[in-house]
Amino acid sequence: MAVFLIMTGALWLAPHAWVPEGTWLAGVGIILLGLNAARRLRGLRASGFGIVAGACALAAGTGRILGFEHLFVPILLIALGAVMVGRAIAGGKNTPSAAEPGGKCC
Repeated sequence: MAVFLIMTGALWLAPHAWVPEGTWLAGVGIILLGLNAARRLRGLRASGFGIVAGACALAAGTGRILGFEHLFVPILLIALGAVMVGRAIAGGKNTPSAAEPGGKCC
């Protein structure tokens, strides 16, 4: 979270001529992918959502920086969001844990 805040503040302070459109989005993608890489290096499970969101943000930001205005990334984001909503409705991770009411402990 700290790196995200530092990046956002630095980009707001930088003159607009120095910062191409899409830099913030690419930065968010790099932060999310870096976070998941660090988790993996520490032996923790990487977040699938974080990896997908980071890759999409990096692709969208890089596309903006390079001047690509294709519809691929927005359509990809809509499709991924629809899949996530569909999984939530279907009960993908609806199993109660021990910490939740109704979950079994021990």
